[in-house]
Amino acid sequence: MRYALIGCGRISLNHIAAAKNNLLEIVAICDMVPERMNGKFGLPDSVKKYTDYRELLEKEKPELVAIATESGKHAAVAIDCIHAGCHVIIEKPIALSMEDADRVITLAKKKGVLVCANHQNRFNKSVQYIRTAMETGRFGRLLHGTAHIRWNRGKDYYMQAPWRGTWEQDGGALMNQCIHNIDLLRWMMGDEIDEVFAYTDNLKHPFMEAEDFGAALVKFRNGAYGVIEGTTNIYPKNLEETLYIFGEYGTVKAGGKSVNRIEEWNFADALDDPAYVKHAYCENPPDVYGYGHTPLYADMIEAIQTGREPYVTGEDGKKALELVLAIYKSAYEGRPVKLPLQSCATLDFKGRFEP
Repeated sequence: MRYALIGCGRISLNHIAAAKNNLLEIVAICDMVPERMNGKFGLPDSVKKYTDYRELLEKEKPELVAIATESGKHAAVAIDCIHAGCHVIIEKPIALSMEDADRVITLAKKKGVLVCANHQNRFNKSVQYIRTAMETGRFGRLLHGTAHIRWNRGKDYYMQAPWRGTWEQDGGALMNQCIHNIDLLRWMMGDEIDEVFAYTDNLKHPFMEAEDFGAALVKFRNGAYGVIEGTTNIYPKNLEETLYIFGEYGTVKAGGKSVNRIEEWNFADALDDPAYVKHAYCENPPDVYGYGHTPLYADMIEAIQTGREPYVTGEDGKKALELVLAIYKSAYEGRPVKLPLQSCATLDFKGRFEP
């Protein structure tokens, strides 16, 4: 399967590694900054390099394209790829507005190609084991769940790429760093949401436009609740990313760098030994990106070959985006926000933290 990567920044190594691990035919890479394509991927000279992705699409005709540009360009690039007949893996978030997410999803269906939202943490061994417990009803009635993302991002991080932390191209901590765990919380707790109430703030990053802290209470349609706490203010480095699920008959905690370890496992049915589960479902990746890209790619390849939907669909990416936008909207308006959101974008909040 002919594959190309558009965007060669911070996350691109994980995408190329996943493509290699799945034996894709890497035909081209693309970035507007030529230096980002030099050397770091260990690719043969036969892999073409482009600074214009439209030229890449026209000349190389890839079947599968991964989009890892700045967030604000995800939707536009995806739409061009879909028009070219390419299946797409889109880095999170799928878009920065509900309207753009809808355009991507609708066009893909019309053109008969697949869209996969790159929420790779769904493939963590820990997350998959929790999901199995959820789907087999071991929790009983869901009561509440919490997602904590306690990380650090300093000025150097934002200065490396001027688009980071801007409303036009990124959003803040919740949209960039926290959306993976926000996705997991929504997915685990039943997906359908009635309303969200939230606060956001910029407490110590005056050099960026968007938030560095957010706290939200989510009311799910099934009667359960969710609590979200996300920040990039933790001193002096990343502390943890944790997901708790509390049910009538079960309590689970996933932790580690990117929810890749089961740290608490207690169920009334006693079907498995908690000590064994904690040992068996524990991964220690070298960074917060984890090991999920390779199985996400494997799933997408199989989906293309068999004609089924990928495990993480464009609709899933839209739901994660919607929850973050609902948090932004609630914090901005100072009131609970009902879902679904018909129209909302990060640009709606431009100027939010200006003095």
